Parts: sequence; C-alpha cells; structure tokens
Amino acid sequence: MVSPELIRRYPFFAGLEHEHIVTLAGAADEVTVEEGHYFFREGEDLCCFYVVMEGAVAILVELPDQEAEQSLAGQLTGELHTREVVISTVGPGEVFAWSGIVPPHKATAIAKALTPCRVIAFDCKQLLKAFEEDHRFGYLMMQKAAQVIRDRLRDTRIQSLAYVAE
Repeated sequence: MVSPELIRRYPFFAGLEHEHIVTLAGAADEVTVEEGHYFFREGEDLCCFYVVMEGAVAILVELPDQEAEQSLAGQLTGELHTREVVISTVGPGEVFAWSGIVPPHKATAIAKALTPCRVIAFDCKQLLKAFEEDHRFGYLMMQKAAQVIRDRLRDTRIQSLAYVAE
C-alpha cells in the first residue's frame, strides 16, 4: 500500500473522489527497477498498471528488421528478424500498462525501463473488483484509460509513418 497523498499528486487521478484515491492506494505498491528491466512483453497477461514516479519507460513494438535478410521460409514460419521500435516514452506522472484494466488484460506492446525507475504498481484484480462494486469509479477510470489509449494510438501512427519513411 502507498499513501493516498502520493497518488493524489498525479494528474491522471484528478477528479476522483477521496474514497477512490484510498482504494487505489490500497491496491498499490512502490517498485524500483534498473535500466533495461522489461515490465512486460506484447501478448502477456497484465496484472498491474503503472504510474512512473521517477525515470523513463519506453513503450516498444517489434517490427521486421528492414536491414536484416529475411528468408521466405522464415517469413512463412514466423521466424522473422525483428527489432524493437520505440513508439512512446513515458515519464514521471504518466501511466502505462493500461491494458491491465481493459479486457482482455493482455499487453499490446512492450514496456522497458530506459533508466532506473521508481513506479507505482496497481494490482488490477483488486481494482477491477472495486470497479464492479462502484460503477462510477470504474467509469471514471475507463475514461482516463481511454485518454491514454488515444494518445498511444496517435504516437503509434506517427512512429509508423516515420518507420515507413526510413
């Protein structure tokens, strides 16, 4: 558990009632990771969503490496040479792993610490249960998640255009 006052500092949680902030605090832990730590990879089940307190986290996707020679057999069997491409960078006060609270709760990208990081990790199972009990809380959090999704889609489109232009 973290202090409700810690959570209240972050703009993502603006507009939530005190009881919602207390619920979030009860489902949260502070976590420190080293540079290079992978929080998750695309397709993995997510049990947490995060707010960055310190440091920077890259949101990455794997794309075929245009510089590597790709065999036809490799393309047919899915054994492509890929590279990780940064589509977004998340810094202090920003949220990542929103998929943990949005069904089917699977990662849609990769998250990797670019620097040593301190994050708040929220237990999604606890939160989803709280959302079922308090639909207004769930609705407000889904609105906030939708804003993050909108921004990531924009970032992905911009990065995709840059990748194609290379």
